[in-house]
Amino acid sequence: MTLAVLYTFRRCPYAIRARLGLLLAKCNVEVREIALKAKPPQMLAASPKGTVPVLVLANGEVIAESLEIMRWALTQADPLDLLCQQNPAIEDKMAQLITQNDQQFKPWLDRYKYADRYPEQTQAYYYQQASHFLLQLETCLGQHPFLVADTPRLADYAIIPFVRQFAAVDLKCALSDDFPRVAAWLNRLISSEIFIRAMEKYVIWDASHSPICLLGDV
Repeated sequence: MTLAVLYTFRRCPYAIRARLGLLLAKCNVEVREIALKAKPPQMLAASPKGTVPVLVLANGEVIAESLEIMRWALTQADPLDLLCQQNPAIEDKMAQLITQNDQQFKPWLDRYKYADRYPEQTQAYYYQQASHFLLQLETCLGQHPFLVADTPRLADYAIIPFVRQFAAVDLKCALSDDFPRVAAWLNRLISSEIFIRAMEKYVIWDASHSPICLLGDV
């Protein structure tokens, strides 16, 4: 059987997000880990914009957005009810949080992480701007153990790679000092089996390599 092909880069939070979605849906795919400085022509042919992740389905359809990959995978199988399709209120809340993560938090995260590229303000300023979203997450986590429920849902897995990246920018700046619930939530998720599997290292893909790395069936 022909497998879908996932082009991915382990350190990219969007790629981590896609890998989590595929794992959670127990989708088997061929994993092609790439080097950003030497993107394979096969990936660029499928998605000329040249960003990861890119999922090429067996029928040739291309999905080049991480959240869409998550949603596609979970429509194939959602054993943990991560999409919460029977609860429109939770669906809406998750959509709002993910949109805020992608459109508001991520730009400030980039400025905080690469503050030397944005000398208009200090790194401390970018930290404070990004913190507005973390404060919102802190409030959510004061209501239940995860962002929208008592167990992890789509929003948790879609957002966690970005909060992880934020926490790793300055290890001397403990997230637990300002956002203890967010820190506990982060540690709980990144130490989970599913996240550890999502962070598995793969060799850089080359068309001449015969072994196929499969992601799924956990």
